[in-house]
Amino acid sequence: MLVKTKYFDEMEIDERKIITFGSGLPGFLEERQFIVLDIPGNNLLQILQSIHTPSLAFFVTNPHYFYDDYEFSLDEHIVESLEIIDEKDVVILSIMTMKEPFHLSTINLQAPLIINSNKKYGKQFILNDEKYSMKATISFPTTEKRGE
Repeated sequence: MLVKTKYFDEMEIDERKIITFGSGLPGFLEERQFIVLDIPGNNLLQILQSIHTPSLAFFVTNPHYFYDDYEFSLDEHIVESLEIIDEKDVVILSIMTMKEPFHLSTINLQAPLIINSNKKYGKQFILNDEKYSMKATISFPTTEKRGE
């Protein structure tokens, strides 16, 4: 399937990798199908690209790259709606707001994206926990976190 993207022009994607957000994303309720794109040469960030709207793309990251103590519990409704059976199938991503220089960028820890990597279902889960911010500052990850 050919998809126009914000950062990579037009790309051929595998339709089996499309993630369906049944309720859309807050602020983009009609946008329900996305794909996670790797950024060549960057193992910290990826792009969550809308399948239908080329201009709609978010930089995302595994929040544990920057906050290794980040944790929360999923409520039963999320587990059921995403048909999560095995914890290993859960992928957690956080949307980033990119700034120059990079260390001024922020990460949204308050509303992580929860993805069932097996079923390709996703949902943005808004946490009721004041210890996490929508604009958390980032620190440069250690070599261990980057997997080098």
